[in-house]
Amino acid sequence: MDTTVLNKLTYGLYIVGAFKDGRPAGCVINTCFQVTSDNPLLAISLNKNNYTLEAIREFKRFSLSILAEDSNPELIGCFGFSCSRDRDKYADFGYEVIAGTPCVMGKFAGRLVLEAEQFIDCGSHVLVLGRLVDTETGSGTPMTYAYYHDVIKGKAPKSAPTYQEEKADATKPQGLRRYECEVCGYVAEVEGELPEDYTCPICGVDRSFFHEIG
Repeated sequence: MDTTVLNKLTYGLYIVGAFKDGRPAGCVINTCFQVTSDNPLLAISLNKNNYTLEAIREFKRFSLSILAEDSNPELIGCFGFSCSRDRDKYADFGYEVIAGTPCVMGKFAGRLVLEAEQFIDCGSHVLVLGRLVDTETGSGTPMTYAYYHDVIKGKAPKSAPTYQEEKADATKPQGLRRYECEVCGYVAEVEGELPEDYTCPICGVDRSFFHEIG
């Protein structure tokens, strides 16, 4: 069975924010959909081990910032490939409080604030049903998951519901060498050695975090 067909399903990219123990936590998700039209109810999916899920269970209210195609890609690297347990993800970007929830600063297609009402155990992940409390308009074209993969060349973290083991690419251009970022999985294809001053366009780490792959 070719599970890459699942990549054709449409997803967006969002940064979830919530307070826990008085400080902001957050992560990137790719699963959000509207369930009802009147008094809108939305659903998001989070890994069971996600620290931000703990924050939502505790605080109930959370924000959803809709990433745009021209949002800073380092937001994805920071919020998608590290944990709020041991890192202040907001330190480099700052945040504002909207309707009682932390929202990381930056350009977004829009923001939503929701109040969690139900938590549905789905095995490895939990579906959170949240009632819409507030909105804030933004600008730009919402970033689809296809755009993230095809244009930004990003990867899904292992905690994502859409994570898949990467298969060897037999169609890669001849003469190019491939270097993978150990933090976010981004693959750089270059002629020769990866430059010493190279930084990852997704998570911003330096050349020392890259290793050559086949």
